[in-house]
Amino acid sequence: MNNKKVSNILKSFNSKILKGKIIPASDKSISHRSLIISALAIGESKIKNLLDSDDVYCTISALRILGVKIRKNLKNEWSVIGVGLGGFSQPEEIINCGNSGTLARILLGVVSNNDISVTFTGDKSLNRRPMDRVITPLKKMGAKFISSDQNKLPITIQGNSNLLPIQYENTVSSAQVKTSILLASLNVRGLTEVKEPYTSRDHTEKLLEQFGAKIKFKSTKKRNNIITLEGGNILQRADIYIPADLSSASFAMVAATIIPGSSIELSNVCLNYFRTGIIEVLKKMGAKIKINKKVIQGTNEEVGDIHVEYSDLSGIDVKSLYSPRMIDEYPILAVAAATASGKTILRGLTELKVKESNRFAAIVNGLRSCKVLVEDDGENIIITGTKNNVEGGAIINSNFDHRIAMSFLILGAVSNKPIKVLGCDSISTSYPNFLTQMNELGMDIRSDG
Repeated sequence: MNNKKVSNILKSFNSKILKGKIIPASDKSISHRSLIISALAIGESKIKNLLDSDDVYCTISALRILGVKIRKNLKNEWSVIGVGLGGFSQPEEIINCGNSGTLARILLGVVSNNDISVTFTGDKSLNRRPMDRVITPLKKMGAKFISSDQNKLPITIQGNSNLLPIQYENTVSSAQVKTSILLASLNVRGLTEVKEPYTSRDHTEKLLEQFGAKIKFKSTKKRNNIITLEGGNILQRADIYIPADLSSASFAMVAATIIPGSSIELSNVCLNYFRTGIIEVLKKMGAKIKINKKVIQGTNEEVGDIHVEYSDLSGIDVKSLYSPRMIDEYPILAVAAATASGKTILRGLTELKVKESNRFAAIVNGLRSCKVLVEDDGENIIITGTKNNVEGGAIINSNFDHRIAMSFLILGAVSNKPIKVLGCDSISTSYPNFLTQMNELGMDIRSDG
């Protein structure tokens, strides 16, 4: 099990220069999906470079409870013995998804086509997050649920091996909802279609294709993405190599961009187009970012090295169409905007209110407490940059949100006064070696109680 715990309270001090080269944490989205889809295949799948984090260990624990054999060898390679479609065992205990909304929403779909009854729960943060978006389509397919009136965890699902195929149009682009429906439809007779307004991250589609599913997708860069999957096709085992997570890399990327004199390299990072919105936006703001050594690896994903240098950033208008491609990166983008010249407008951020915490409020209130001028209208956030003159000196309660915690620790590196962040143990859910890597590059983050 993962034991790289991060202190609950950290304090970030002004840093001079960042230099060096790191390989950021492995991609969390691909790690979750690789384990789950391997469990649904026939045969032994092997996974290299799996993310060593609390969220991923929750996935391993959940699959083991459902009867899947998973082990790690001496080469740090994970082996998953798949049970096939509909092959989960009736669990004897509740499945705890910890802090992972990805795990909860995807597993609800996966379990729905098994003739078993399963109860899911999570930590306090996850149990406050809505599950309506996956429950609604899964009910249409024939699954039954017992939950609170607000469809929040704990939830008990009664699966059904005779689910119906559906045509489902999602009003919000969500990789979690899309994945839940697609995995539920794997054992369905007929064709299931999922439509979304913009293409959300397509790791699930790429992995399903690799495992032999009858799936069709174009991952269009324009509006109206449509995915179709023909159920009843047996998945075959596969070998997977997981690249570094661009979401995790974005913290060091922004830090190097805003700390004068910095120059760093981030190696082996996943460059999936539907994850690279943060790079495009930072470049539009003036960031000096270069991509080197692009190759296609393991999960049919483009991977490369990212070179970042300090840059004078200018505020821009970030349109809402970027949201599906960088929904997790808005907190760290807001940090970059706070140090820029001029105003940055972040549009279409309603989805941030239902993440690990209300990230919309966390960004607004956190920046204001650091004496950054911020306006909002409930959907958009307008940040007036300080020209790298952030006052800081605030105490930020991350409310057990790893991305809020890491973002304000990065802001502390350029603030006039140190920033203290509470709830930093949540960082272990996605990036356990964040503190070590950031300090190796030259930041000054210390435990504070």
